[in-house]
Amino acid sequence: MGTKTQEYDVAIIGGGPGGSTTGALIKKYAPHLSVVILEKELFPRDHVGESQLPSVSEILNEMGCWDKIEAADFPVKVGATYRWGKSPELWDFEFALPKEVETATRPSKFEGVRKKTAFQVDRAIYDDILLKHAGELGAEVRQQTRVTKVIRNGDSVDCLQLDNGDRLKAKYYVDASGHIGILRKAMDVDIDVHESLQNIAFWDYWENADWAVEIGVGATRVQVMSQSAGWLWFIPLGPTRTSIGYVVPAEHYKSLGETPEKVYQDAIDRDPKISKLIENATSRGMVEGTKDWSFIAKRGHGDNWFLVGESMGFADPILAAGLTLTHTGGRELAYTLVNLLSENAQIDETWLKQSYSNTQFRRINQHIRFADYWYSANGQFTDLKEHCASIAKDAGLKLTPEKAWAWLARGGFTNEGLGQPAAGSFDLPSLRLAMEIMTDQDNDWELNKFNQFKLNLSNAKQSEFPIYSAGEISKVSCWVRGENRLPITGPYGVLIEVLQQERRIDLIMKKLQQYYPTYSKGGTLGPDSPIRSVLLALEAMLTEGWVIGKKDKKRPMMQLGFPKENEIIHWNKDDISTSN
Repeated sequence: MGTKTQEYDVAIIGGGPGGSTTGALIKKYAPHLSVVILEKELFPRDHVGESQLPSVSEILNEMGCWDKIEAADFPVKVGATYRWGKSPELWDFEFALPKEVETATRPSKFEGVRKKTAFQVDRAIYDDILLKHAGELGAEVRQQTRVTKVIRNGDSVDCLQLDNGDRLKAKYYVDASGHIGILRKAMDVDIDVHESLQNIAFWDYWENADWAVEIGVGATRVQVMSQSAGWLWFIPLGPTRTSIGYVVPAEHYKSLGETPEKVYQDAIDRDPKISKLIENATSRGMVEGTKDWSFIAKRGHGDNWFLVGESMGFADPILAAGLTLTHTGGRELAYTLVNLLSENAQIDETWLKQSYSNTQFRRINQHIRFADYWYSANGQFTDLKEHCASIAKDAGLKLTPEKAWAWLARGGFTNEGLGQPAAGSFDLPSLRLAMEIMTDQDNDWELNKFNQFKLNLSNAKQSEFPIYSAGEISKVSCWVRGENRLPITGPYGVLIEVLQQERRIDLIMKKLQQYYPTYSKGGTLGPDSPIRSVLLALEAMLTEGWVIGKKDKKRPMMQLGFPKENEIIHWNKDDISTSN
């Protein structure tokens, strides 16, 4: 038999969440395009990386498979309980208020409090649902199909050689093969490995472990328990199945000279909380391991190919960002490909490609740096402020250790999106509370130190970045200086306009009240207050140098307060606020 060649608009290597998200959304917004997904394994199959952030739920809803995932009865992730930082006491980070989740029924629609929650998923079931869903939308899914060779012509992929001898040609190719990086390696794309985050993860699955807490119907928190040399995760995946893993620096593991099984079991035995939860549980008895080395590719696309998900980069799992980065990247790549393949394309091809890659690089780098800071705040480094300076230097900023500490503790990665400033899914007040709990250090808000504020756009250039919404890509103006980006929209845009008219804080507040007349004067600003979002934007802009603050002793100061502990970040109260 001769070699058969088939042609498609888009060929995707890998049927995990990155490949299925990309394929499903291409078919949703451009059903006429031909898409093939090549998966080397036969689903279902186990895979690590089960804990999500709430933004994934919104993408699942956009894909049209929220109801399918909800019907699988995965535990609802309300947040996480940590033993992390200087204190051995447990503390919680809530996505949604437990009292609101307690009244929710299941199965549920993507509405109300469920927009604030996430899932803890059994990847064997979850990935299978997503891949089948992409197929139902019209993507051709080929399981047990291995790409044996990428045939290239310069920076272009000419075709893919399959294990059955056939060849496959496409207008665009997508590497969703995970850390293996089939296309990435074939196109000679190097990676940068983050030196401080070279860890190894060991894990196994357990039956009939107790949940640390059950909130309402099937909702809980994951458990993240730090130890002297690493940390444990405890993630319920269903009514009876739980994933328990141990993350440890690779060098420390090597120094122990023990088997993975012993290192794993010893870590569990050292932890009284996890040990108690598995008193009546049984392990699968097959400890698996992988390198959790944070890295990022040096390129994200070429002439007719793209990287997505973990083929493009990986951020340490401490903040559960893996599935979020993969789903978000798959979504934005789908939008990009739909526009590139449109007969009526209105946006420049080079800008589309570069914008996709730059957005992913920025997001992955932010999570890597934030994870680095998270580890350093746990006391693994003797001089936290000196280490913060090295993190800032990696971000292209020359800051003293004290300035670097302030930059990170107040949210050094604050323009992930267009809404209120956030870092690693934390808004700034929550981030500050978490940092104060972990480090036992009190840090006042930067904006409380000044009463005059001047916009600083020196050495900044105006640029545009993409907004992905409802299948369309639009451009939003921003200021760019180094790696920092200042959107000229949302709360940032309001503040830029106000600062061009007023500098005194009292006059700035009057202007903001004119923008938002329903604002109630006095007291702590509520989480839904638009003025709160603008003031948080001011805090972020002060930290990143977009605004210069001064203090006029003759003018009154305005002390804007946020509580030391709130319903989102607080010491653990499971013994009195919830029941098992």
